Amino acid sequence: MVTRNLSRRLMLACALAACALAGPAAAQSYPDKPIKLVVPYPPGGPIDTTARVVAHEITERVGQVVVENRPGAGATLGARSVAAAEPDGYTLLFGSSGSLAVAPALYSNAGYDAIKSFAPVARVALLPHVFVIAPSLPAKTVAEFVAHAKANPGKLNYGAAIGTPPHLLGTLFRVKAGIDIVYVPYRGSAQSVTDLLGGQTQMTIDGLTGLYPLVKDGRLRALAVASATRWPLLPDVPTLAESGFPDFVIDAWTGVVAPAGTPANIVTRLNAAINEGLKSAEAKTSLEKISAVARLGAPADFAAFLADELPKWAEVVKVSGAKVD
Repeated sequence: MVTRNLSRRLMLACALAACALAGPAAAQSYPDKPIKLVVPYPPGGPIDTTARVVAHEITERVGQVVVENRPGAGATLGARSVAAAEPDGYTLLFGSSGSLAVAPALYSNAGYDAIKSFAPVARVALLPHVFVIAPSLPAKTVAEFVAHAKANPGKLNYGAAIGTPPHLLGTLFRVKAGIDIVYVPYRGSAQSVTDLLGGQTQMTIDGLTGLYPLVKDGRLRALAVASATRWPLLPDVPTLAESGFPDFVIDAWTGVVAPAGTPANIVTRLNAAINEGLKSAEAKTSLEKISAVARLGAPADFAAFLADELPKWAEVVKVSGAKVD
């Protein structure tokens, strides 16, 4: 009996030793299959474009990355799938202010917690919001727009799909400026921009990527950007902070996260690859085309950034009164 128990203990000890050795070995062989980068938006937009830049840079330095677009339910479908994935480094989420900050605050049950469900890997880029108005309005500055709105209560409109940045930021501006402008709900951004160009609505605060060509052509007038500093493409356009709204600094942003519990050495390796890749001339050129600016840093830097940003966007959602069951 003693011999049998000793034999069992020896077998258990050998098994535990084998497991202990297998962990580092598995990590050293990573990746031994393609890495999936989930983008919770349709192909073609600025977030998808940025994700493909990152996928290319990781592929060049670590191993093959395959982009999988999983849009739906306000970006929660794709984010939820990554939160539930095996934390082995083979499934990543290309997150953004929309999927990691807005959606959890907007949806009653998004199905994930932006902090607890994910391990921050790398912050990627900032995409600015720009305050634009129809050129038919007399205002040339934010202050003049506010004065015009106060002189014409209830006569100006802003339109957007519910829960999108133009809705949330337009409502936040309305509240902060103390003006009576009317929110007009739309099903999507295309029609809302068409109506802004046509004069049915008079202002919006949305991503610079889509609005810059219209500003450049003089079809819309840019009054301010919501970034902390002026944007290189619009050097003569002040920030909202410069325009009398010092705490109105809200950029769109992107970053890569992994399921919570992903090994730290894998996270570190991916972070290094992304940071190195974003320094390349090719990546910089690709980001410039969508008005994005790279933001490098360690996983801990991204974690601290998220801790600051999530409450900010939650407050924006709260002010807007938007909620999706």
